[in-house]
Amino acid sequence: MLYFESLLVALSTYSVLPVPQFEWNERNMKYALCFFPAVGVLCGAGLFGWQALCRAAQVSRFFFAAGAVCLPLLIPGGIHMDGYLDTVDALSSHQSRERKLEILKDPHCGAFAVVYTGVYLLASLGLFYELAGVPGSIAALCPLYCFSRALSGLCAVRLPNARKSGMLSAYTQNAQTRTVSIVLVLVALASGGVALWLSPFAAGGAILAGLAALAAYRKMALSVFGGVTGDTSGFFLEVCELACLAGAWAGGLVA
Repeated sequence: MLYFESLLVALSTYSVLPVPQFEWNERNMKYALCFFPAVGVLCGAGLFGWQALCRAAQVSRFFFAAGAVCLPLLIPGGIHMDGYLDTVDALSSHQSRERKLEILKDPHCGAFAVVYTGVYLLASLGLFYELAGVPGSIAALCPLYCFSRALSGLCAVRLPNARKSGMLSAYTQNAQTRTVSIVLVLVALASGGVALWLSPFAAGGAILAGLAALAAYRKMALSVFGGVTGDTSGFFLEVCELACLAGAWAGGLVA
């Protein structure tokens, strides 16, 4: 029952799936991050189903790509894109660390957030359009939604928290760090392995790009913010998934 509660806590926080609600407590938050990649299962299944539907209906690649861009935003309820917007605003402010942390908490949306969201969506649209013409590449992307969440969860529990409050702090302060880390590493290895089995070149490029995004994010978070927050975690997830798309496209070119 404990693990089931932890699963539902993760799904209710990071997805729009209607599940029973539980009060967060020290007991069920210990392993909640272990189940963060479960939301990636929903995103991957949604993408796989959308591709099957588009093929059956024989719609254009552009129509498929437009839907594929929306699914990873709609299934999590936009929570990670919200972090992306806040972090872009903070990074673009060129203010002190303290001021940047304040901007992360500001509910208002700045001009830079709007601009870079447009860039993100257009880049995603173009990459999905290109990948739709490469056999096996879309299927290989499906498990990588678990991969990106495993990396994000690892950063959350292994890197210092820039603030001692907020949603991320609630998830990590009572987490069983060692157990959560082991589970997330295993999920990353398993999801990456499945992706490689489905399409070695596309998945190989995607995984390398995702790991490069992880290294860049770690350096940025520590140097700019002094650690991670819920917003920067959302930023990383979005950037990692975009990097995986670009890597899969580049890997498809090699194949």
